[in-house]
Amino acid sequence: MAAIISCHSKFLGSNIPFNVGTRFPVSRNHSSPASIQCRVQNNKQKGSSFSIKECAISIALTVGLITGVPALESYAATPVLPDLAVLISGPPIKDPGALLRYALPINNKAIREVQKPLEDITESLKIAGAKALDSTERNLRQASRALKQGKALIVSGLAESKKDHGAELLGKLEVGMDELQQIVEDKNRDGIAKKQKELLLYVGGVEEDMVDGFPYEIPEEYQSMPLLKGRATVDMKVKVKDNPNLTDCVFRIVLDGYNAPVTSGNFVDLVERRFYDGMEIQRADGFVVQTGDPEGPAEGFIDPSTEKIRTIPLEISVDGEKAPFYGATLEELGLYKAQTKLPFNAFGTMAMARDEFENNSASSQVFWLLKESELTPSNANILDGRYAVFGYITENEDFLADLKVGDVIESIQVVSGLENLVNPSYKIAG
Repeated sequence: MAAIISCHSKFLGSNIPFNVGTRFPVSRNHSSPASIQCRVQNNKQKGSSFSIKECAISIALTVGLITGVPALESYAATPVLPDLAVLISGPPIKDPGALLRYALPINNKAIREVQKPLEDITESLKIAGAKALDSTERNLRQASRALKQGKALIVSGLAESKKDHGAELLGKLEVGMDELQQIVEDKNRDGIAKKQKELLLYVGGVEEDMVDGFPYEIPEEYQSMPLLKGRATVDMKVKVKDNPNLTDCVFRIVLDGYNAPVTSGNFVDLVERRFYDGMEIQRADGFVVQTGDPEGPAEGFIDPSTEKIRTIPLEISVDGEKAPFYGATLEELGLYKAQTKLPFNAFGTMAMARDEFENNSASSQVFWLLKESELTPSNANILDGRYAVFGYITENEDFLADLKVGDVIESIQVVSGLENLVNPSYKIAG
């Protein structure tokens, strides 16, 4: 077995090796069909999730404080602790939908000025009492003003082939803002979050309509691999064993091929091969949930056309860079302060496991992180820039904490975005 983190150090003075993730997935269709659900017996809320999350928080924080980084000797010339500015720059974005919206390869200031105050409503709703409504109303006024003043620039930023659809979404956004204003005036605090989510789906759709084709050339050595040139959405159905409160659950996952085309393409190709169907959860320790190690001695997917394990390179996208970096961690590149476009901020962040000392050894093993990002912010934790994030669970992510070793992935199915997969090897060699 191999590890995704180069620690193997004693944890809290114990003799237990700390191998996080040991090796043992857009369309604009954002609707929530009836199949996307978790069956909770007797309508009971899961009681173990909070303690598991707390465990994850403790692990993440303790490791960050004790080790700072996986291999301290390689950081001899750099401080272990992050800049203070990183820690006090504000609450991290941990909503998976928001992370995906901000990760889109667009540069339209007008739509971002509409998006931000709508995203900020999440923080406003954390305020106690009537002040939450006042703060939400300010957010809404700011967003409405930005939309009115910037609408022409937003429309001009739409891809020519998507202008009609983008304009339709803008119309729905305007109507929805008026509806949210009425909800606020009615002091219907419970209705705000639902309407906010709807408005942000419209915003995200407009932003996706601004993307005109794939934004960069993938390096030649990877161009023949399965590639996801865009986004795709998959549903992962898990059969939960020995849990009196939960029987099965469907996790919706959005895969970001704009920022991780090789990693996402490899995963979608395996999904289409039904590689994961029937596979058990192989690790669930309160810090990560992991699967993807097939039966037998091989630790990855054996391509039947070569009879060898198919591996993919480490793939990290960074703010300010048009294309991802391949084959090296940000530490190795000397980019200690770089911000990854797909950070380990959200509960249920999806990434690739790999061998401890080999960057380009990922194959089929994937993991989902269970953590609270306030304690390990982007660029200041032990994972960002070292492991390839390629998606987020956007529905039912909280139920990840209930999964255990031995629970079975009944199926993973692509529900949208399959047309963005190029070089699909499953069509060539079953």
